[in-house]
Amino acid sequence: MSTQWEVVIGMETHTQLATKSKIFSGASIAFGAQPNTQACSVDLALPGVLPVLNREAVAHAIRFGLAIGAKVAHQSVFARKNYFYPDLPKGYQISQFELPVVVGGQLEIEVNGVQKFVELTRAHLEEDAGKSLHEDFQGPHGEASSGIDLNRAGTPLLEIVTEPVMRSAAEAVAYAKKLHALVMWIGICDGNMQEGSFRCDANVSVRPVGQKEFGTRCEIKNLNSFKFLEEAINYEVRRQIELIEDGGTVRQETRLYDPDRQETRSMRSKEDAQDYRYFPDPDLLPLRIDQSWIDEIKLTMPKLPVQLRDEWQAEFGLTPYDASILTQEKATAQFFIDLVALVDKDMAKQAANWIAGDLASALNRDGISAADSLVKPTHIAQLLKRVADGTISNKIAKEIFAHMWEKAKSGALPTDGVVDAIIDEKGLRQISDSGELEKIIEDVLAANEKSVEEYRSGKEKAFNALVGQIMKASKGKANPGQVNTLLKQKLG
Repeated sequence: MSTQWEVVIGMETHTQLATKSKIFSGASIAFGAQPNTQACSVDLALPGVLPVLNREAVAHAIRFGLAIGAKVAHQSVFARKNYFYPDLPKGYQISQFELPVVVGGQLEIEVNGVQKFVELTRAHLEEDAGKSLHEDFQGPHGEASSGIDLNRAGTPLLEIVTEPVMRSAAEAVAYAKKLHALVMWIGICDGNMQEGSFRCDANVSVRPVGQKEFGTRCEIKNLNSFKFLEEAINYEVRRQIELIEDGGTVRQETRLYDPDRQETRSMRSKEDAQDYRYFPDPDLLPLRIDQSWIDEIKLTMPKLPVQLRDEWQAEFGLTPYDASILTQEKATAQFFIDLVALVDKDMAKQAANWIAGDLASALNRDGISAADSLVKPTHIAQLLKRVADGTISNKIAKEIFAHMWEKAKSGALPTDGVVDAIIDEKGLRQISDSGELEKIIEDVLAANEKSVEEYRSGKEKAFNALVGQIMKASKGKANPGQVNTLLKQKLG
């Protein structure tokens, strides 16, 4: 990208709230139902029906406001956002406009080691529309057609809006990932992007470096993966710069991203607020939230990642990097909490290393989260204790972990004693008998006279080579600490 241009990005994220029913009706929001089987008379605004606000949806909004340090409004108002589209049977969407439920707040992101705060404008409650089906859809006579599925109509959403403070696709992706992790952490959204539970809209514009006025923005709608979000923004930035440099003018419009062609394309001209003719919904009273309700929810809030990071660094001596890795997902943090509760406090660093290392690799390989781990905290606790008491080495512990992981795929592992059973079954106990170790070391020294001479002439690498040969001769079962001590004694 040319250094003459500055990118300006603001984000709007539609977060589906984790309720059992819709925001203004008792209809189910379960995913995967047959089309048009979960849209009731309230969702369709049939004559004579009245919407009733879902209390749990409001509670989720309050939780989010508390998590980002925002103001939770004691009074907010629902409005009708009027527009015509086939998947909006009412002809309007119930949303919030001038008085949203959450105001302000911020999220901290990190890009290339640089930390930055992203200020949020607001978060407001609203209902989702239905879904238009265009691809591979046939009419009653086999003709190419479009269909309408109204199952999502009325699904509760919290739309989260940022200030236009991001300056690159990398920052936008970092923000989206941080927000995604947060809403799952506090339990207000399942975060399933494939099912539409977390959808991002990116408002993108460019301006000459040093210019204060914003350029004309284009909104890229319904980006449901972080990869597509990054690709779409980068393409749109290039498109706008090339258009302006070629003498053209950027039009304010809504665009869609085509991942197959890796390009954005125009969907419709972008509407402004006045085009939607917002007005307070006459069927819904103002939403009033007492401070007592906010205080009640505050007591149920889980500790946030930043709180846990600070605590673990202070209590266990973890590095900022270790603490950050452990708090990327709530399930990972809980795994660490459960594990350190089973071992001595001074094993916390080793526990963190296991979770970030072997466990993370196994989870990634099988595409599951720490919550569904086949090897549980109690199993890793047994490994840590056997390494600490010298029964096995770290290398052997890794072999046992891999064995347990594969074994767990064919059935649940016993809670107790499984590590000791594997050690005995496979004869993996570490050799700590000094007489036995001395015999192995003497045999290795006799077979590696050149390495011995090199070490005695000052080449330290030769020592490591000899240690490697000793470990190989003992089939990895020699106690590494004792090997180092005895070998130095033998070498004089």
